[in-house]
Amino acid sequence: MALRCGIVGLPNVGKSTIFNALTESSVPAENYPFCTIEPHIGIVALPDTRLGKLENIFNPEKVTPASVEFTDIAGLVKGASKGEGLGNQFLSQIRQVSAIVHVVRCFEDENITHVEGDIDPVRDAELIETELLLADLETLEKSIYRLNKLAKKEKRSQKELDIVLRLKAHCDSGKMARTFDAGEEELEIIKSLFLLTQKPILYVANVDENEIIQSTRDSNTQALFDFAKKEGSHAIRLCGKIEQEIALLDKDEKIMFMDEYNLEEPGLDKLIHASFKLLGLETYFTGGPSEVRAWTIKKGATAPEAAGEIHTDFQRGFIKAEVIKYDDLIEHGSEKKVKDAGLSQLEGKDYIVRDGDCIYFHFNV
Repeated sequence: MALRCGIVGLPNVGKSTIFNALTESSVPAENYPFCTIEPHIGIVALPDTRLGKLENIFNPEKVTPASVEFTDIAGLVKGASKGEGLGNQFLSQIRQVSAIVHVVRCFEDENITHVEGDIDPVRDAELIETELLLADLETLEKSIYRLNKLAKKEKRSQKELDIVLRLKAHCDSGKMARTFDAGEEELEIIKSLFLLTQKPILYVANVDENEIIQSTRDSNTQALFDFAKKEGSHAIRLCGKIEQEIALLDKDEKIMFMDEYNLEEPGLDKLIHASFKLLGLETYFTGGPSEVRAWTIKKGATAPEAAGEIHTDFQRGFIKAEVIKYDDLIEHGSEKKVKDAGLSQLEGKDYIVRDGDCIYFHFNV
């Protein structure tokens, strides 16, 4: 399932540093704007301790985790919606992602230039949000112009026009498209506009090492968390510099390094999990002697839709799904014992797959 998070923010806030750590790649992270001009894309494994336990049960030849796709998009600046910097190019790249990871600088460093002159996370977050909103308003104006013409001939176009006009009024008041109250049918029309502020957003406070060591939020970080909450979004905190160092270590060295900084898990793991959640995704498992694998599905997916992630033939010829709950499998230690205990269920086409389900699909094509 190719759903992608776009990493955005002002220049020099640590986007490429965090992307490098995520992908253990070598995207340049220089001290000047627009170093990252072409979007860099990386596919990152979703950390999941359940896979290790399933590996012990099935003893497979290989284990394949779920993944999240990230795009490192170059820094936006004030006026991007009007083409400032490389605004038009960057905004088009954001339009292609499913969710936004907004990195905001919360650390002081006289050696790293801040494009706005000083550290103010809420101002910086609002600056980016404003540019996205201005771009959306332009999109809505074009849509209204087009629908005004069509509405004279088509009843459906008049209905669409009414929705777009209400949404335009909502956005004119400074509100993001994602906060617009819309029904299911209206939401489908809005989705077709590919609005930037319709996308879910996760704020990442990029802090310095001292804040991580002290395990407390300073005033800058707290201000960003409060802003995210007010916006109906979520925020997490990490130190890009530390995360890049951790990413280059082997397993034993990582454990020692994290102990030194009193970290329960790398901040990147939190970022990956939060991004997965932001995309509205969950996982189910298949297991056997050849492979244990985590499959990515949208929350609320039916059994046939989940089967289609393996192969379209599985969905087309779906008969039933044999479902074992992960906890039951771990408790009993094998599929056979779970079945003997009467805990394996046969489910039909209407079954909604739950995160962690272990499934064997029956199909006929």
